[in-house]
Amino acid sequence: MYLPRHTRGDDADAAELLAGLKAADLISWTRDGLFATFLPLIHQPADSGLGTLLGHVARRNDHWRLEPVGESLVIVHGPDAYITPSWYATKQTTGRVVPTWNYLTAHIYGELRIHDDPIWLERVVRMLTDRHETGRPEPWTVDDAPRGYIDGLLKAIVGVELSISRMEVKAKFDREEPEADRLGAISGLRANGQLAAAAAMSRSRPR
Repeated sequence: MYLPRHTRGDDADAAELLAGLKAADLISWTRDGLFATFLPLIHQPADSGLGTLLGHVARRNDHWRLEPVGESLVIVHGPDAYITPSWYATKQTTGRVVPTWNYLTAHIYGELRIHDDPIWLERVVRMLTDRHETGRPEPWTVDDAPRGYIDGLLKAIVGVELSISRMEVKAKFDREEPEADRLGAISGLRANGQLAAAAAMSRSRPR
């Protein structure tokens, strides 16, 4: 990843991305070339190290059959937004401003492991379901469906686990711009209804 010093994310940025992870791109380099799958994932912390990412793919998806050459990569995206020069105070003084795109993202590398075990798969399915159903007025659970139906669906998927070896986190949020420009961009994002990007930019203080 192209990662200038002033855009390097810190531990808080990494924690935000992992905690808020919903779905991401899993990319593997194989002997047949690159193979990518967009899929729901959940982060499982560990007592030591960076933990793992857990998910599943359709059995008909060849991704799990193709042995990776080296590490696999998961690309996670946090808040992002277009920044118009009209929000910068500098536009009114020198005019020396241009559009940009602010964002929080991470490249997560690690060994990809495959799980073709219905017990492992059901645990991950329940974890993913609970993650996304929590907070709903009437949350759906795996137990709401007939047992035979669930067993049949579990046979149609295969589990994937990325054991995280390293993360590159990029937080591009105008850290080196004048404070008046930063505040103008934050205000503009809020007025535009892009609250997640505005909040992320507010937390990402200049270094």
